[in-house]
Amino acid sequence: ILSDAIGPCGELIAELLQIPFLYSLRFSPGYYLEKYSGGLPLPPSYVPVILSGLSGQMTFKERVKNMICMLYFDFWFQTFREKKWDQFYSETLGRPTTLIETMGKAEMWLIRSYWDLEFPHPTLPNVYYVGGVHCKPAKPLPKEMEDFVQSSGEHGVVVFSLGSMVSNMTEEKANAIAWALAQIPQKVLWRFDGKTPATLGPNTRIYKWLPQNDLLGHPKTKAFITHGGANGLYEAIHHGIPMIGIPLFGEQHDNIAHMVAKGAAVTLNIRTMSRSDLLNALEEVIDNPFYKENTMWLSTIHHDQPMKPLDRAVFWIEFVMRHKGAKHLRPLAYNLTWYQYHSLDVIGFLLAFVTFIVALIVKCFLFVYRFFVKKEKKMKNE
Repeated sequence: ILSDAIGPCGELIAELLQIPFLYSLRFSPGYYLEKYSGGLPLPPSYVPVILSGLSGQMTFKERVKNMICMLYFDFWFQTFREKKWDQFYSETLGRPTTLIETMGKAEMWLIRSYWDLEFPHPTLPNVYYVGGVHCKPAKPLPKEMEDFVQSSGEHGVVVFSLGSMVSNMTEEKANAIAWALAQIPQKVLWRFDGKTPATLGPNTRIYKWLPQNDLLGHPKTKAFITHGGANGLYEAIHHGIPMIGIPLFGEQHDNIAHMVAKGAAVTLNIRTMSRSDLLNALEEVIDNPFYKENTMWLSTIHHDQPMKPLDRAVFWIEFVMRHKGAKHLRPLAYNLTWYQYHSLDVIGFLLAFVTFIVALIVKCFLFVYRFFVKKEKKMKNE
């Protein structure tokens, strides 16, 4: 069974059928499932917690924030109502168990990310990164759209999409965005489902749907205004297009923060940005070769892999099918309790042993001291 760890019950079905299962996962809040079910070591000292909005080399203040975020997601925030799920899994399987314990039996974790987006951190032999698994070469554009793109001449085009989950915005914000877009020499293809802004320029066309991957792969595309969703981000990396990030929710803030840290994007705040802010960001990304060079470097990293992400995912799925699991790749950490994993029992034993030795030495010294003091007093009395 191949399932997403964010949607429970795939592992329960696999347990009932007694067949192996794998996970495909972008992230869980605070990396909770990756750590406690997948056993992935993610030190908060240098690995930014997902949904913290942090990225790259953290300052002391940022590491404090990262630690607080980790504690919040570990001990307060609940991705699932675990007590009810634990009860349901125990009743269904006929033995005491928990959701996290059952999920920990996954043979393989296919994480939909890669080192072109992520910063390096420890990983495990049964964890593989398949970011960009959906990326593919660009196809020809519809004729009307191709004609509009070609009419841009040497200036090229800008692709603007805030994703499928955002269908509208305030009239004031839409007018500010349209004004900024009208000031650049590039043609703009804007995915927007709201009322046509009064300030819309002749260089901008509004569409309810865009063939995003095909546009990003077009040789005339100069920049991509994006909310920072993982799919669009990876398509931009795949085709080497620098970005203006306007994150809205979820891990989009983290994704854009990673791109900013890698020099492939600038970021704007949707709530506070003015029309001049957007215009300045567009001019910076389009006119400064720094962003294009860094994005092309990330694109090179993305393409320079022994296997394409999709082929790698298929290989490991079929590997688990051929061998009826991948037990040899699962770290023995899965067999440990949380206090054993952190060696708290060993540390406790060693502390107790050292305390005993120290106490014994002190007792011996006190015994010797008292023996000689008593002997000296006895000699004086005699």
